[in-house]
Amino acid sequence: MNKTKSHIRLFLTLASIFLFVSIGNATELGHVVEVQKYNRAIHIMAMLLAGFGFLMVFVKKYGRSAVTATYLLVSVALPLYILKDSLGILGGSGSEIDSLILAEFAAASLLICAGAPLGRLKMGQYILLGLLFVPCYAFNEWIILDHGFGLIAHGSFVDMGGSVVIHAFGAIFGLGVIMTMTTPKEIDIPIEADDTSDRFSLLGSMILWLFWPSFCSALVAPELIPHTAINVILALCGATIATYFASIYLRGKIDAADIANAALAGGVAIGSTCDLASWPQAFAIGIIAGGLSTFGFAVLQGKVEKLIKGIDTCGVMNLHGLPGLFGGLAAIFIVDGINKGNQLAGIGITILVAIITGFVTGKIIALLGRRTAPYDDAEEFEL
Repeated sequence: MNKTKSHIRLFLTLASIFLFVSIGNATELGHVVEVQKYNRAIHIMAMLLAGFGFLMVFVKKYGRSAVTATYLLVSVALPLYILKDSLGILGGSGSEIDSLILAEFAAASLLICAGAPLGRLKMGQYILLGLLFVPCYAFNEWIILDHGFGLIAHGSFVDMGGSVVIHAFGAIFGLGVIMTMTTPKEIDIPIEADDTSDRFSLLGSMILWLFWPSFCSALVAPELIPHTAINVILALCGATIATYFASIYLRGKIDAADIANAALAGGVAIGSTCDLASWPQAFAIGIIAGGLSTFGFAVLQGKVEKLIKGIDTCGVMNLHGLPGLFGGLAAIFIVDGINKGNQLAGIGITILVAIITGFVTGKIIALLGRRTAPYDDAEEFEL
């Protein structure tokens, strides 16, 4: 009897030690994953500030304003989204580092949106744009990804890297804004670039290209990160090659704006299926997205601007809108077992929410007046 009790005590002791070690290992592993997410979060921050910031300085006399607006937009979006998350409004991430990454996604979408009216807003209006955009973005994110209103089953919409929820939403929201924020006078003013502004824009593009794998894999399961990163790199390679050939074919010579922008379209389009596509599929998505984006810049942009009577300064619909929607649709043909109805519904809802809220936001921002000199630092900066 005593031996039996001794054996039981020994077993319980060993089980307790094993449980303690297991919990310790699991906790330590969790910390490692969190640190890895932090590393990718810092890469995304480099994209937001250095990447987007320099990409938008292509307007010759608007470089100081573009970089300052980037600072302000990021500084509004991050705390506002984190506050929303911490209060549990429209869902919550459940993790501090996840909350930061999701806030960075919101900031990225906001910067995409701001590229449409870039140069035609006062600096204070950029701040107001951020304050109005983030709740609208979070609302759409809640509907599409968190089963908001019970419209789309949780986890059934495929968009890991945000082709639709981040890129397309930001671009279409920006389209709504410029529909109410572009004056007839501004339509006739050319958007000028020079050698220096083009070089800085290309530098911003290279920074975005470099860190895009971290953007798409920020919240991917650890075991899928290598595959995701390679998919994104292949898509970017495909888009870059396609942009080169499409730019020459459509324009006769290489256009710096095409290279700086359309070369990134592969990263936009692969977002939805970045962790699920095969390598050949990723490369093909990049090629199609690069060609589609270049066609948008060279052919479609002028026609769309005449149609809506608005100026898309950075061509965000060509870089983020069309490739983002294409990426969301591509998931239907790539992902086994996907709910096609929910995927199409998610894309449709995103378009609807973005254009309506963007249009209303433009109306509100317009109440604060207009710049007297678009695309010029001199109105607000000491030169």
